[in-house]
Amino acid sequence: MTLPGGPPPRSPRPLVPGGVLAVDAGNSKTDVALVAADGTVLGAARGGGFQPPVVGVEAAVSALARIVERAAADAGLPAARAAAAGEPAAAPLAEHTSACLANADLPVEEERLQAAVHARGWANSTRVANDTFAILRAGVDAPRGVAVVCGAGINCVGMLPDGRTARFPALGRLSGDWGGGAGLAEEALWYAARAEDGRGAPTALAAALPAHFGLTSMYALIEALHLGTVPGHRRYELTPVLFATAAAGDPVARSLLDRQAEEIAAMAVVALGRLGLLEEEADVVLGGGVMAARDPYLMARLTERLATRAPMARTHVVTAPPVLGAGLLGLDRLAAPPGALERLRAHYA
Repeated sequence: MTLPGGPPPRSPRPLVPGGVLAVDAGNSKTDVALVAADGTVLGAARGGGFQPPVVGVEAAVSALARIVERAAADAGLPAARAAAAGEPAAAPLAEHTSACLANADLPVEEERLQAAVHARGWANSTRVANDTFAILRAGVDAPRGVAVVCGAGINCVGMLPDGRTARFPALGRLSGDWGGGAGLAEEALWYAARAEDGRGAPTALAAALPAHFGLTSMYALIEALHLGTVPGHRRYELTPVLFATAAAGDPVARSLLDRQAEEIAAMAVVALGRLGLLEEEADVVLGGGVMAARDPYLMARLTERLATRAPMARTHVVTAPPVLGAGLLGLDRLAAPPGALERLRAHYA
């Protein structure tokens, strides 16, 4: 499949000729950058998360519009104000909007979001893609390779210079996914609870998980999570505890990291195969908080699996911000010269 191309170009001359409005909108934060044709970042802004399933598409895009307005103002261009109020801008800010958005998990969702973003008139053309594509492009020198993002959840995408892509629905258990920070925390809690009450094998997680919250038993932690004394979102704090317990040699904790390594490898290998890259050198970019931790045990198990099943893959953890990837995708779309790509990358180095 290919990424959607967007409606026919508008005719007005943009305020930044040949420029890109780059958007990376995640669940928790949004970064916007206005990039000139030569790769110079003219203005930037950061705002809150992008959650159309919670607030609706129009409300989510309206919140995005306010961040775009601030990025335009940072560049000395106040022309985005009308679009922030829900009306098309009087003149496009840039030639192309490259928006990589969370919750654009299916092509039909990308199309709906693309129509809503393009209607704001920020650019003459618009392309919306899942935010994992931004992480991939930020981690590769050319639009070619595969990215596995293991953050709160898990996702994988791949791309080729000709526009072909590989992807998964990434809707959690519904679409066959397992792992990420939330999944690892849930599994750790499950095994720890069963270890304490005798239904499962012993594991040091039964003491380590409640101790993280200053509690003395899994029963106390279960009660605290159920009643909200420990807010549910704090479960994400348990992934480092799992890493530490595995590093101390706990078999149950290590089995969870073994499974996570297998899931990451499986996604990467399937995506590489779909793109015909298993027999060629290709980048496998790793992103998200679980990968950024670079846990030695997890990384070693993943390296072993990829060495066997995708020996030509070059694996590395991406450290550049995803908005860089959105900007590079936009410059790719406009066939910008290499110097522009290098200048944009240098800005975020």
